[in-house]
Amino acid sequence: MGEITDFDSLRRAMAENGEQPEGPARNARAEQLLLEAERLDIPLAVIEALGHQLKVYNYSSEKAKMFVPFARLLRMWDERPEDFDEYETHSLHWVFKWVSAGMLDQPHVPLASVEKWLGEMEHRYRLAGHSARAVRSAEFSVAAHVGDLERAERAFGAWLAADRDTMADCHACELHGQGWWRAERGRDAEALALWAPVLEGEYTCAHEPHTVLASSLVPLLRLDRLEEARAHHLRGFRLVRSMESMRGAYADHVEFCALTGNEARGLELLAERPAYFTDEGHPHSRLEFLSVVVLLMERLSELGLAGQRVPGPPGREWTAGELAEHARAQALALAARFDERNGTSYVGERARARMAQQPLVERLPLGVRAARPASAAPAPGVTDRAAAQEAVEPDLTVLVAEARRLSDTLQPLAVEAWARVARLAEEAEGVELEARDRAEIADHEAIGLGPAGADTFERAAELYARAGDPGEALAARARAAYVRALGGEIDEALAAVADPYDRVLALYAEGGTGVPQAAGVLMGRARILMRRVHEAEGEVVDEAILAAAEAAVRELLALVDGRTGNDVRLAARVAEGHAMLAELATHSGNPEAGAELFARAAAEFLETGLPWFAVEYEARLAGLAHQLGDMGEAERALRAALEHGGPYLEAVGRAQLYLQLAEVVGGRGEAEEAAEHALEAAHWADEAGAGPTLGAWARHQLGGFLVRQGRWAEAAEVLESALAELTVETHGDGAVVQTQWWLGDCLSELGEHRDAAERRLQAAETARHWPEQHDHATLAHLAAESLGQAGLRTEADQAYTRAGELWRDLGNVHGLVRSLRARAWLALRTEDGTDAARELMASAVAECADAFGSADDDEARLRLVSELGHTHRQFGDLLARSAAEDADDDSIRAALDEALSQMAEAVTVFAALGEGAVHARTGAELAAGWLETDLGRPAAAATRARAVLRAYADAGDDASAADTGGGEEGEDETARARRAEAEQLLQAAEEQKDR
Repeated sequence: MGEITDFDSLRRAMAENGEQPEGPARNARAEQLLLEAERLDIPLAVIEALGHQLKVYNYSSEKAKMFVPFARLLRMWDERPEDFDEYETHSLHWVFKWVSAGMLDQPHVPLASVEKWLGEMEHRYRLAGHSARAVRSAEFSVAAHVGDLERAERAFGAWLAADRDTMADCHACELHGQGWWRAERGRDAEALALWAPVLEGEYTCAHEPHTVLASSLVPLLRLDRLEEARAHHLRGFRLVRSMESMRGAYADHVEFCALTGNEARGLELLAERPAYFTDEGHPHSRLEFLSVVVLLMERLSELGLAGQRVPGPPGREWTAGELAEHARAQALALAARFDERNGTSYVGERARARMAQQPLVERLPLGVRAARPASAAPAPGVTDRAAAQEAVEPDLTVLVAEARRLSDTLQPLAVEAWARVARLAEEAEGVELEARDRAEIADHEAIGLGPAGADTFERAAELYARAGDPGEALAARARAAYVRALGGEIDEALAAVADPYDRVLALYAEGGTGVPQAAGVLMGRARILMRRVHEAEGEVVDEAILAAAEAAVRELLALVDGRTGNDVRLAARVAEGHAMLAELATHSGNPEAGAELFARAAAEFLETGLPWFAVEYEARLAGLAHQLGDMGEAERALRAALEHGGPYLEAVGRAQLYLQLAEVVGGRGEAEEAAEHALEAAHWADEAGAGPTLGAWARHQLGGFLVRQGRWAEAAEVLESALAELTVETHGDGAVVQTQWWLGDCLSELGEHRDAAERRLQAAETARHWPEQHDHATLAHLAAESLGQAGLRTEADQAYTRAGELWRDLGNVHGLVRSLRARAWLALRTEDGTDAARELMASAVAECADAFGSADDDEARLRLVSELGHTHRQFGDLLARSAAEDADDDSIRAALDEALSQMAEAVTVFAALGEGAVHARTGAELAAGWLETDLGRPAAAATRARAVLRAYADAGDDASAADTGGGEEGEDETARARRAEAEQLLQAAEEQKDR
């Protein structure tokens, strides 16, 4: 922090402070600088320091402090207007708007004072000759704030009708205010149409598109434009996150989370800004913030989470219920102060309405990590239906019949239905279920227990036997054996199923049981033998194991095929049998047959009316089709699996299917659709509790698809979220490096060059240990670019030097040459760096020449010639730039002559490449022509201009074609620009001749 000794050092200090982050530290420095300005005894210095103080207060949470410096400025203007220069005169009138809005946001300032100030503003603007546009805009703000809708509409119309002048807000801010009013009046589509130029980057300023993105969230949700709402949240929150003065916009993002099922992310946002609960410098934005805190906390309470710990005002721990009560009291007290000041109830009504909003979307996945808070509320789908059944007055006979119908037709709710029968039978007095009913209850209880259900299946077998169904008893014993195999006891399971197998075949042959019971035993045995195949997965499977399993499956199919009739269970046995044969074919090295059989099994389940059973085999089919290169079939199967899974598909399965579909769709270049599927994958992974594993991978993929679309801010949010959970151990170092690489690209595009450099250096450090070093070299080079753009020249030079060494080791002369050129430009920007810059650029030329001599094919030589041409061109530009720094005329002329020599070399090199390098050649030719004029050689300059015009003499037809939609428009645009510049050069040369 330099000492303030004169006006220039004060201005530098104010400029430096203006670049600091918003907040108390910057404000305190502005106050100190005002004291320093007063010591200089220069009126304009004090005026500028007061203006600087006013600005930093306005862009902070201490807005209430700006009235004092403004009053002082106004007094100085009234006493000695001649002390103000043109800029400070303009600034004084400009900040009238800030003060007007600032008074409105402070409930202790009487409304009469606000109205008086509005009149003062109008008077002074009229005296200064300014338009009434800014005054009418301020009047509109007053009327809208107090709820005087008739006056607000009049002022709004007068605002738009008045001429724009230098006192009008920038286009971006005006459009925000105009769109905000339309949204307030329920005209969301009109608001968004007005905001479009700001959202698309046509108009921007220090606080736009920040506030437009925030204000657009609820209108987009109300219009069901959910994808845009998601994108605006990710993009907009990134802009306001670090800006202390944007509490109101920050509140809009918290509100969005509360209205879209993203309560957990809303809590994360609150945790990032604890001071927002208590900062009192801007009461109106505090009211907005507290109102949405109430909204979020009430939402959590509705989910049964009133007792959950949440971030709140510092100094104590809070539950959602406690914070809701506290924030509501604080917000309503603030609103009451505004209403008392305004003489209306409008502010309080709006605050209450905001707190009472209901979600507009049950769940809008964002792609960033934030697991949904656990809720006592039932999940949609299957559990909703089960809960609805529980609400019906029970009739045990009816319930048994319904449970049996569900189990006989293999419906997903069969296990739950039999559990309900068991529960109600136990609760009812004097009710004794028949043995058959108790057998089926035990059977389905065992199904629900999975590998732990063997003993329960054995109990079911005993009950079936008592009920007079020996065949089903044997089938239950076979099921018990199978679940033992699931626990890894395969040999024991085979021994256990041997007796039921022999007995059921004998019983079936005697007519003592039917096909369904026999098929149940045969299926159990086949499943156990398939487990033996699965246990050998990844190894060479013994032919005898494969043969035994196949024989068991074919025995099952021989028994059942043609005998299914209307029995859904038997039809399902056939389909599962074909799926087993598909697995065996795959294990036998015949994936084509496996794919065909999986497709057949899935189709049979669909024909039987059991689409949820088809899902597993459609997923397996997708994997095989992918392996076989049939991406169309893989995509079809994945879409079918998602469709057929319906509400019965578990969250983790849904996540896996969406992730596979994203990869397939992304592989055919459809990045936008692929991003949608990756987003769904991330959401369902979080729902399944697999956020740190599968979810992180899905976010990694989603970020990549967003990068491919150039959606840099959204991608950065998603990739940063992914990096928080990606690990080398779980996901591999390749995924971590690629995520950091993509994130570095995003941050670079967003102008966050220091952070981009950090991410690229992190990735390079990991890649440093890889056997193949191309990625390491590329990342080191990219990191150097970011360091240079961040103004860290020494660090950038070191990184370029390292990249150059890596390129040399790899034999990549193009990377080496580009690193040398970049270092040359960095050197030129340092004191006494001209000689070093020349040496580096000369080294780049030499490297090109050396590599050309050793190139062993024509294509490589052509690429090297092109690289040499660009190096000569940059060398010429560098020398011309260095000449401008020299004070001596002779040295300037010598430098320009040397620059011209390099440009001439570039022209010669590019000419050797023919028509393919015409634009590069003409660009160098024009640069050389301008150097000729600088050296006082108009004839030579004119010759070069004419050479460019000749080069494009035949390009007129192409340009015309481009105007009607034909040809390469970008190239034709270049040709037109080159011709125009050549005409300018020719005219300049002719004028120079005439002097």
